[in-house]
Amino acid sequence: MTTLIQQPLWQALLDHQKIIAPQHMRDWFLRDHDRFDRFSIAADGIFLDYSRNRIDEKTLELLCQLADAVQLPAKIAALFSGKPINITENRPALHTALRDGKATSLLVNDENIIPAIKRAQTQAEEFVAKIHTKSWKGATGKPIKSIVNIGIGGSHLGPMMATHALSPYAVTDLQFEFVSTVDKANLDDALKRIDPETTLFIISSKSFNTIETLTNANTIVAWMKGKVGTAALAHHFVAVTAAPKKAVAFGIPAANCFPLWEWVGGRYSIWSAIGLPLRLMIGNQQFADFLAGAHEMDLHFKHADFKQNIPVLLALLSIWYNNFFAANAHAIAPYSHRLRHLVDYLQQAEMESNGKRNDLSGNLLPYTTSPIIFGEEGCNGQHAYHQLLHQGPHLVPVDFILIGNEFPDVHHDILIASGLSQAQALMHGKTYDEAYAELIAANPADDKAKQIAPHRVIPGNRPSNVLFLDRLSPKNLGALLALYEHKIFVQGAIWNINSFDQWGVELGKQLLPAILNELQLTKATTQLDCATEGLIRRYKASQRKA
Repeated sequence: MTTLIQQPLWQALLDHQKIIAPQHMRDWFLRDHDRFDRFSIAADGIFLDYSRNRIDEKTLELLCQLADAVQLPAKIAALFSGKPINITENRPALHTALRDGKATSLLVNDENIIPAIKRAQTQAEEFVAKIHTKSWKGATGKPIKSIVNIGIGGSHLGPMMATHALSPYAVTDLQFEFVSTVDKANLDDALKRIDPETTLFIISSKSFNTIETLTNANTIVAWMKGKVGTAALAHHFVAVTAAPKKAVAFGIPAANCFPLWEWVGGRYSIWSAIGLPLRLMIGNQQFADFLAGAHEMDLHFKHADFKQNIPVLLALLSIWYNNFFAANAHAIAPYSHRLRHLVDYLQQAEMESNGKRNDLSGNLLPYTTSPIIFGEEGCNGQHAYHQLLHQGPHLVPVDFILIGNEFPDVHHDILIASGLSQAQALMHGKTYDEAYAELIAANPADDKAKQIAPHRVIPGNRPSNVLFLDRLSPKNLGALLALYEHKIFVQGAIWNINSFDQWGVELGKQLLPAILNELQLTKATTQLDCATEGLIRRYKASQRKA
């Protein structure tokens, strides 16, 4: 089997990079006033401007040919058809099925999963209706006014991100809290803000075995029983899990359990009952719009030519910089306060999916995979890490995410201008002559201008994409999240890795019980490395001092 770097197209891209690397985008834009039109595309409420990338038509042609050479069309078909593409766990990855409202049949292990999806959606819709109409009562007969989501990873990041993003679309005055970390400060802060008699807790855990989630859940159950009595579990708790028997054994009535399936990965689960907080906030109809936006992006991804396919283009550009320009980081800059948690969500989505070192056959890879994903809400990032983007020694591609505004507003005008100015500055930069001229214009007698000017040189030629959404609506957010899901899938498909497992995460879980046991005992019983033992002794000593 020909490996990726043995592909003739890989060598062609290496040769092509040597031609592109010395060229500056500043010069391309001066010569080519149609570059924006040729390197931009719109689909499903999202406009992508990728003109500020170090590519030409030849680059795009070679990258698309590489995608064909590694049989990307067949891999896309395998994703949607339910083949077990998660080979280490022998599972399909069918999160896309959760948002296909017109599907009637899709087989997993000879079982049609569509009826189960429909039943789960109906169950969620009926539950939301009960909360909204105040017919679901707490143990003391009061309606629900607060929702606390207890989960971690995909059971937390998606619901938290989406509820903040779509808060203007709230159809109720429900209060939402999110408890994820096992640090009790998170839990204590949430409990201070709620009334136990009017609060419903959602325990979200695919395995119903996650130590952080169950530790928090046990503490909350004990607290609630002390506040409202033993009826707390039936009236104030629901579970979202692929292990309903464990939830029932925990004490949650079977009728209060919402299903998950093994073929839905945690980081892709916002479309399932894991999205209950969002559904409760924006209502069933707008949650359906959220799913519809994602499904429309699914169709775009499945059917659009690669050169007109937004997820494919973003993936190919990422590979271009990661593997041919040694760019090992990628910044996400959402110029939207509502999207302030999007970076956290995408960090898990991309790095947990593609942070792999083995190919599908188990061989060590001779090339790098997932870049480090980082970022911050737009203007805050400008005053934090953008200095490195502009003048640091690292090449860091950026995704700028800009949102339109229905009405004229000076705040929003400044926000959008800030994002566009950053993209322009990264591309154009500032030459020595420009920096020197600025200093002399400010002070013609400046005898240190030649000394200062080099510090003001901005090299430019730093790549970025601009993703523009007319509105941050449920439908458009669904499309945006699906876009990134598919971008991540394409990266993994080209790198020949499994984007749907996370064995690195599992190792820490395996080691935790032994270390926890040592922390809680007065005498060591397990042989640990000297560093871990030393820190355990220091931790125990700190407790004795308290």
